[in-house]
Amino acid sequence: MSEDQKKILEQKLWDIANILRGKISANQFQDYILGFIFYKYLSEKMEVEADKILKPDKIKFADIKENTANGKKLLNAVKHEMVEHLGFFLKPSELFRSLALKGQNEETVNDAGETVQAFILEDLAAVLKNIERSTMGADSQEDFDQLFYDIDLNSTKIGRTEKDRNAVITRILVSLNDIDFNLSDTNSDVLGDAYEYLIKKFAEGAGQKAGEFYTPPEVSTVLAKLVTSRKKKIKSVYDPTCGSGSLLLRVSKEANVGHFYGQEQNRTTYNLARMNMILHDVPYQKFNIVHEDTLERPGHMDEGTFEAIVANPPFSAHWKADPLKMNDERFAAYGKLAPATKADFAFIQHMVHMLDENGIMACVAPHGVLFRGAAEGHIRRFLIEERNYIDAIIGLPANLFYGTSIPTCILVLKKCKEHPNDILFIDASQDYEKGKNQNTLSPANINDIVAAYLNRKPIPKYAAVATLDDVKANDYNLNIPRYIDTFEAEEHIDLGKTAAELVSLQQQMTATQKNIAAFCKELGIKPPF
Repeated sequence: MSEDQKKILEQKLWDIANILRGKISANQFQDYILGFIFYKYLSEKMEVEADKILKPDKIKFADIKENTANGKKLLNAVKHEMVEHLGFFLKPSELFRSLALKGQNEETVNDAGETVQAFILEDLAAVLKNIERSTMGADSQEDFDQLFYDIDLNSTKIGRTEKDRNAVITRILVSLNDIDFNLSDTNSDVLGDAYEYLIKKFAEGAGQKAGEFYTPPEVSTVLAKLVTSRKKKIKSVYDPTCGSGSLLLRVSKEANVGHFYGQEQNRTTYNLARMNMILHDVPYQKFNIVHEDTLERPGHMDEGTFEAIVANPPFSAHWKADPLKMNDERFAAYGKLAPATKADFAFIQHMVHMLDENGIMACVAPHGVLFRGAAEGHIRRFLIEERNYIDAIIGLPANLFYGTSIPTCILVLKKCKEHPNDILFIDASQDYEKGKNQNTLSPANINDIVAAYLNRKPIPKYAAVATLDDVKANDYNLNIPRYIDTFEAEEHIDLGKTAAELVSLQQQMTATQKNIAAFCKELGIKPPF
């Protein structure tokens, strides 16, 4: 698919999403639109794979007669294969296009003699529930459990009456049915890219709440490139605050990933992450997304450690800094806990604990983690002096993230540093493209950051390599301006030359005024000075 065709697909999907615009907020109608797109994807994926199984019998899955003895036998065989391979099962009558066509083509006459549209809400609710039920007892059950929880077909927000709601949902399904997702093209991830596009569009409209589920793709790309630097294959990647899962998936664009691990506290966002994984053709066997509070109930402590960790944790979030946490293996060695009102270092400590000895982690944080004192200063010093895990600090521009305009930074940590005697500092805070509502990083900006990290050489006003002694001399304060001099000398002004220019200008003004006065005298009017 060409770039133009991709943009057409994205616009079509956004136009369909706008059917609900004005009825409910962006962070609510995304649940419906993304959920229905996901249902369509599952249907088409199911049909494509089932047709492959039935090809030797010269039978199409959609043509199976469900109520015949032979049809039931075929469906049972296909179901066994599909649940094991894809993790779920749909009957021909439950396919997306079956419901969409029913809503589009079937009409009935009510008691008043009026022709009314076919009612599909009950059928749709049953199908979404049956997708989840088809996984019961299977390895995929946890990955599909309550996956469509946020699609409330009875919500008065999408229609005052049942008839109104049916009309809106039917219109969405019929419009989606007209779009070819082209799943037979295994070399293309157009649908996955379009899904990411919609998540971005919803984030733009969600304002403050966007930070709960979305990291701008440019920032995700920087993090992904950092943790995959000089690697083409990664055993595992982990995000303890994974949101919609986009950051995990971005890593897979830079390297082959063996397994994806993530945790998300918000149920709606957790559902979105699981959908995003499956829709990007990540088999259920290759991802493990957990719904829980990472700091309170970490979900992957028994999984071992991870080769790559990426994260954009909530900035300066509150957490339960209970003294009992000092018995937690993630925090015990540090001697102090992160403040209850600033969990930034608590997330960093958690990630360090989950990192492989040969792994690399890159996370976004507010600049305060670089210089704040008290407990945070103590933790920072421990990470440098006792563990020597901090590999690089990268300053980012302000106003990159939805919901906040503050400048941020990226911390890169390794347990086995290739350069154990120093820390790299990069100041990319002034390199960005200014947008209407927020700034973005251009491909050139991203390449400059990654190149500076890989080359690890001083670049005037951009990058510096500070020895551990330099950092110690600064009392373990990692504030970037302490290590990178961005001072711009003021241009030298020749006062004598400037004075002479002013005298010349005054003389020119006097001559001009004389000419104007002469013209005014000829015209018989008073001069304007």
